[in-house]
Parts: sequence; C-alpha cells; structure tokens
Amino acid sequence: MSTSPLSKTPLNKAASTKSPISQLPLSDYDQHRAALMAKMPNNCIALFPAASELTRSNDTEYAFCQNKNFFYLTGFNEPDALLVLLKDEQGSAKSVLFSLPKDPLHEIWQGRRIGQIKAVDDYGVEQSFTLSEIDSLIPDYLEGKSQVFFGFSDHNFAAQVFTWLKQVSSNIRQGAKTPTNLTDSDPLVAELRLIKTTNELALMRHANHISGLAHQRAMQKCHVGKFEYQIEAEILHEFARHGARHPAYASIVAGGDNANILHYTANCDVLNNNELLLIDAGAELGGYAADITRTFPINGKFSTEQKAIYQLVLDAKNLAVNAIKPGMSFAKLNILTNAFLTQGLVDLGILEGDLTELISEKKVKDYFIHGLGHWLGLDVHDVGDYHISTDREQLRAFKEGMVMTIEPGIYIPLTDLSVAEKWRGIGIRIEDNIAVTKDGFENFTVNSPQTIEDIEELMQK
Repeated sequence: MSTSPLSKTPLNKAASTKSPISQLPLSDYDQHRAALMAKMPNNCIALFPAASELTRSNDTEYAFCQNKNFFYLTGFNEPDALLVLLKDEQGSAKSVLFSLPKDPLHEIWQGRRIGQIKAVDDYGVEQSFTLSEIDSLIPDYLEGKSQVFFGFSDHNFAAQVFTWLKQVSSNIRQGAKTPTNLTDSDPLVAELRLIKTTNELALMRHANHISGLAHQRAMQKCHVGKFEYQIEAEILHEFARHGARHPAYASIVAGGDNANILHYTANCDVLNNNELLLIDAGAELGGYAADITRTFPINGKFSTEQKAIYQLVLDAKNLAVNAIKPGMSFAKLNILTNAFLTQGLVDLGILEGDLTELISEKKVKDYFIHGLGHWLGLDVHDVGDYHISTDREQLRAFKEGMVMTIEPGIYIPLTDLSVAEKWRGIGIRIEDNIAVTKDGFENFTVNSPQTIEDIEELMQK
C-alpha cells in the first residue's frame, strides 16, 4: 500500500545525535531548587517528603520508586527522607535534607546509605540531619514563618505537617508565632516540571532511543505461537541491556482483540496468525519516562484491512505531530485529528452519514476512545495544567521545552456487530514522544519503525 507524504518524519525534525546521558548531573537539581525558591516569597518554608518502601508480601518489598517531586528537587533516591527549603525575611535561601543515618549492620544486609556527610558534599544541600532529628528541628523551622508550602495531595504527610504546626501553637504563650498561610506546593512544582531543561531533554531523548531499540527487538522476535509475556521479556531485556533497569510503567503487550483493552497488562495469551500485536512500552532512565506504542502484524505481513486502518492512524499521528509548535494546543490538535479520522472512517465505510454532522457529534470517539496525548517527564502521565475548559478542551498553548505524547488509535472489538466482520478485532495505536522546540518540534521516537514498509522489512530479517 502506498504511504502518505506525512508518513515519514521530516529529516530536519529528527532526534538529535548528541552524546546520550543516563542521569541528570547533580547540579541540575541545585538549579531546580533555586528555580522553585525564586518563586517562593520571603519568610517561608517548603517541605517535600520522599517516598517510603512498600511491602509486597511478608518480608519482600516492591522495587522502590521515589516521590517524583522530591526527586526533581534532590536527585536523592533513598526512602523516608525529607527536603526542607527555607527562605528568611531578607530572601536568603537554604536547603536542609533529613535522611536515614549510616548504619553498618543495616548496610551489610540491605545496602549502603548515603548518610549526612555525603548528602551535603554530593547533593548540594547546605545542611543534613538524621531522621531522628526531624521532630525537634521542624517546629523550630516553622516558628515565625509566614507561609508553609507542602503537597496537599499527600494526606498522610499533610497530617504530619499539622502535628508540627500544633507543636508550634502550643508555645504561643511563650511568644511563638505560628504560620497562618498554608499553600499547596504541587502546582508550583508542576509548572517547573512541565518545561524541560536541556539535560532533561537529552535524558528523555536517550530513554526514547533505548525504548525504540526494544520495540525493534519485539518486532524481530515476534512469531506466531509465542506468548505475549515472551515478547514482554524481550522488551525488558533490551531496556536493561542499555542501562534502563526498569520500565516506566507496566508494559502492554496485547495480541489480537486484547489490543481493544486500553490498559491490558495480563500479557498471558498466545499470539495468533493473521492478528496484530499492540505494544505500549517505554523505558525509565534516570527517573524519566519514555512512552511508545507500536502495532504490527504477528506474522510479519499486514492484511488489506489491517493496512487500511493502520495507514489511517499513522497519517493522523503524523498530521498532529507535524502541526506541533509553540502556540499550538491539544484542543487544536484534536480538531485536526478528529476530523481526519472521521473522514477516514467514512471512506472505509465504518462510519456512515453526513461528514459535518459526524464531526460535530464526535462520532469518531466510538472508535478513538481516549485522548490524543499527555505531558511526559518524570511521570508517564506527567504533571502540568492542561487549562481544561468547561467543554473538556485542553486549551493550554504549547511552549518550548514541553514534552508530550501523540497517540491516536482506532479500536474495533470483536463484539462490535455494527461494522463489517472484516474490521472486527482490529486495535491499533501509534504513539510518539514529542518535544516542543523554539520554532516547531523534535520527535524523540525516530528509531522505532512505524511505516508499513519499514515494519514488514524489519520483521522479514
């Protein structure tokens, strides 16, 4: 089948070939803290807790995942720590880290800890204390401050903040002054995280490169009769082989009609001849996520119907990507892609009726049942306000340094009797990771095949 001119990413928009990095320099976390403190008023305090380890069963734990706001401000990857940012009445700023103490016995069994000396020397904070000193020092830090910043979404930590404030209040008769202005720090940090620095972009570019290699491997290792989890294992192998120890999220490896389950993660079924395999998988590198989806034929050759739907989704994806630039928005991109997909489904006979009415009634959402994309960064669905209107339109204008996914899809489950049988069981999504540049975009997802010709050629090797 011939491909649209939009099927190829323009060469001048290809991913950079700069030397890859696997983690941010610690100096970047200093800059993150400085940027946040510059937005905070004088005579205030901000408190950011680390995550805790979670028990999986009995005496085993889940793989540790650090609180993303805490990590953004510290790069510190131990549990149960606390970052305190202080600003005095003259505007002088100071950062204090509370963390687990050095403990030779614990370190024999569980691994080395950074400790307080290296926290100051290596992580750029002015002071560091052990966790045992929190309850005596935090009330002293709070006393006399006019404003306290902390994340309102963390209810357990919020309760701890109120306990410390109550300690300050108990000394009012002795002249203690309790902060009266409590402010949610989450939106403030989210705004900073939304605009990526040069090093953050370089790290995400590398995470995408590794993820693209994994998608290539999945295509090459895919055969009729294998199980979905065997392909998942190939993906995880390729991640780790290139330094990405963990996936950014639970990989979706969905054969056939399983692709019509948006968050399918069972990955336990056999791969059947003449069906498609949808893989949504991305590596996590240095804390930052890639999020890529590719769909391809299990036997290496698209059928006529699969080609038709696939080419429609691919062209819609490229239409959206090529429109990205500063000032664009998801709302505007949705208008473009929804109209394009509606016309395509009418041309294929899947939708019937007046095109204008079908677009107005958003009938395409019967088959394109999720959003066009989302912010990407430390989280897969990263933080940042979308400026959603009352009509649920995402109106925020794109700015240089934002990173997002673009991921149109068409899903026609086997149970959909409203369409011809030849279309049933087809589920296709194609997803790239895109950075907004000064005058356009950069597509990070360029080494994972996506044209029909490139996929079939790779799978025949």
